[in-house]
Amino acid sequence: MFKLVLLLIAISAALLAVPLLMGQYGSVSVFLRYYTEPTPELLAKVSLMVAYTWLAISAMALLAMRNALALKALAVLLVAMALPPLVSLFGPLHYIAELGGFPMLGSGQGVIKYLAILLLAISLLRINTASRAELFWLNYTPVALVLLWIGGMKFFAFEAEGIADLVSTSPLLSWLYLLFDQQNASNFIGLYDLTALALLGAGYFWPRLFIPGFLMAFAVFATTQTFLITFAGSWASFGVLTGSGAFIIKDLWFIANMVLIGLAFYRPKPADVA
Repeated sequence: MFKLVLLLIAISAALLAVPLLMGQYGSVSVFLRYYTEPTPELLAKVSLMVAYTWLAISAMALLAMRNALALKALAVLLVAMALPPLVSLFGPLHYIAELGGFPMLGSGQGVIKYLAILLLAISLLRINTASRAELFWLNYTPVALVLLWIGGMKFFAFEAEGIADLVSTSPLLSWLYLLFDQQNASNFIGLYDLTALALLGAGYFWPRLFIPGFLMAFAVFATTQTFLITFAGSWASFGVLTGSGAFIIKDLWFIANMVLIGLAFYRPKPADVA
């Protein structure tokens, strides 16, 4: 299962590198504007640097399956990749001003996902020494944040409209539009997300709730990956993600978090080991 986490990181990193190498700089310009107003030359240079870092992360993730030093290098690269976007959340750049600003995320919906790889990095470094509680809550935190924040925004009209193309083209979700109008379908998804995070967190204390919470939360992120197949706007060309596709593929990080949550939950308690 640990190797599955590394494989998910390797796949996502490689797929995120390709669009940048092909000249799609949107994902970098989203957070770079927090630090400076980038010229085309600067944007190209930073995007290329980010692309090569993603490729290094992909390679290190594969090497880390057999090499402890590569695992440490991977963790350092993940932290270096996660911090600049996350720091940019402290400015107004990623929030929708006309809807009151914070906590109404615009471009920040993709940026908050970097918390997943930041805490994955810490988890990977401490995988053999962390207590089950530490490993569980380290990985629950990004899962809960994205389900709470993005799930909570499903109750607003702008978000209901924003997900319409994804939902309507998905065989797994399009049935919602047969039962509900656009807003109520979005409300249903938001309520599902909030229920999943509540059950998953409560499951640590009441184990009977863990499996339904785990399956519900896992289904959220697994379903988003199907959009890569069902949503035509996910790919610019074969093997090259669009901005929407890059947003979707980042949910592989949350699947990695979910794998570690499962490992933590079923890790023997100290009393059991004795």
